[in-house]
Amino acid sequence: MQPKNIKRLLRALSRQGLDVTYYQHTYSVRLANSPDAPVAEVLLPEGFPIEAKALKQLANLANVRHPAGGCVCRACATPDFHPGDAGVAIGSVVETEGQVIPSALGSDINCGMRLHVADLTIDEFLAKRHQFVELMKGDYFFGTRDVTMTAGAMRALFEDGVPGWLDAMLDHPTGSVVKSDLHQLTQESDGFANAFGQRIFLGGSMDGSWKLAPPELVPDDGLVRDGGLATIGSGNHFVEVQRVDRVENRALAHIWGVREGQITFMIHSGSRNVGKYIGGMWRDRAKATWPKGLKYPDAQIFPLSTHSHPELVTSYLQAEATAANYGFVNRLLLAELLRLRLREVYGDVAAPLVYDLPHNITLPQVEDMEMLYATSAQSQINKWVTRKGACPAYAGQPVIIPGSMGAYSYLMVGRGNPAFCYSASHGAGRARSRFELNRRGALQTEAELGLTGVDCITLRKERRIEEAPAAYKPIESVIDVQVNAEIIDVVARLSPVLTFKA
Repeated sequence: MQPKNIKRLLRALSRQGLDVTYYQHTYSVRLANSPDAPVAEVLLPEGFPIEAKALKQLANLANVRHPAGGCVCRACATPDFHPGDAGVAIGSVVETEGQVIPSALGSDINCGMRLHVADLTIDEFLAKRHQFVELMKGDYFFGTRDVTMTAGAMRALFEDGVPGWLDAMLDHPTGSVVKSDLHQLTQESDGFANAFGQRIFLGGSMDGSWKLAPPELVPDDGLVRDGGLATIGSGNHFVEVQRVDRVENRALAHIWGVREGQITFMIHSGSRNVGKYIGGMWRDRAKATWPKGLKYPDAQIFPLSTHSHPELVTSYLQAEATAANYGFVNRLLLAELLRLRLREVYGDVAAPLVYDLPHNITLPQVEDMEMLYATSAQSQINKWVTRKGACPAYAGQPVIIPGSMGAYSYLMVGRGNPAFCYSASHGAGRARSRFELNRRGALQTEAELGLTGVDCITLRKERRIEEAPAAYKPIESVIDVQVNAEIIDVVARLSPVLTFKA
C-alpha cells in the first residue's frame, strides 16, 4: 500500500535535487545529478514522515568517493532514520571499498547498549527504590564513584578493551572494583555464555593503541582519575531500570537467561570525551589530506583512501578501535557501579549480563559473526561497513533496541539480512528536535509530552522535556516493519520502570 500523497511527495523531493522512488515501505534515493552513485534505501513504517534533509544527507553519503580511488558500494538506513547535526543522517549504514569515512561515524564512537537481568520482582525493587536511587544519583551525578586506575590499566584498556582492563584489575584492583565480583566479570568477558557466543560484541576488544588515546589519560606511571569514565553522557544516553513484560521466543530467552517478571538494567552510552577527541581529530585530518587543488566535495564529507594514504586508513581504524575499547569499558563500569549498589541495597543479586553491542562503529564487511571474529579475514579486508545509529544484526546475534523512557524496549535476535547490510535500528528515532522541545515543550502539559507516569531521575528539568516520549517516533512500528522485512525477530519486550538521565 502506497503512502497518501506519495506522488506529491516525490515531486517535492525531486525539486530538491533528489531522485526518489517508493516500493513496499522502502524509499530509494540518490542525487539527481549523480546517476552513477549507488541508490540508497530507507525502510520506513507506513505513516512515518519522510524528512527531505535526512534523505539528502543519505544521498550525499552514498555519493562519497575519493579521487585517488575508493567508493561507496551500498548505502541504506534503518527505520529510526532522521537528520544528523554533522551532515550524516542517524540510522545510516554505508559499505565502502578502498576508503573509510571518519565523519560518517562522527565522535560518538562505540555508542551502544548493554543489558543486564536481575532476579528481583518489581515489588521487591520498588520497596527499596528510594535508597537505591539516592546511591545511584551519587555515583552517576555527584561523582561519588571511584574508578581510579593505574597508568598501566588505562593503557591496557585502550589497547585491548575489556580483556586488557580486566587482566590489569585481576593483578591490581583499584577504586570500587576491589568490591566487584571479578570471577563474574571474567566469565562475562571470556565465556561463551549463550548459544550465540560471547556476551560482549567482539569480546569487548578491538585492535587499539594507547598511543592514540588522549595523552592525559595515559601517563607514564601513577594513578589516573578520569572524570569521563563511568558516565552516562548527554543527549539520548541513559541508564534505565525495566521489567521483562513479555517473552516471545522462550527458547532463546531461556538460553540468554531472560524470564518474564525479571527486573532488567539497560545502559546506553559510548566513548564520551575520548570519542570526541579521536572523532574530531580524524574528521579534520581527512579534510587536510584532500588532494591540493581539487574542489572540496559539496557535502563536505571527506574520505580516506587506501590508494593514496593506506597508512592513514590503518591509523584511523586503530584510533577508532582505541575509542571503541574505552566505550566498552565505560558501559561495563556503569553497569558495575549499579551492580555494587544493587548488592548493597537488595543483598546477593547477581544481575548477569545478557549482551553488550555497539551501534556507532566501523567494521569489516562480512556476512556473519564467525568471519568477523577471524583476525586473518580482517587483516586482508578492503571493504568496511560504517553504522551510525544502527546495530549489527547478524544471524543469531542479540540486538537491543530501546524505546523512549515512556515506551517499551526490545531484546531482539538478528536474522542476518544482506538486503539491509546485516543491520537493524538502534531505537525509535526522534520526531521532534531538542531545540524545538526546549523552545515549546515547557508550554505543553505532562500528558501532551507523554510524561505522565514517567519516573525520570535527573538534575536538569529540561532533560525530561528534551527526552520526553513525545520527542520520539512509535517504537512498535519501528520493530514491526523490521520483523516483516526479516531483519530481526522479537525475543522479549521490556517496560520502563525508571530512567537516569545525566
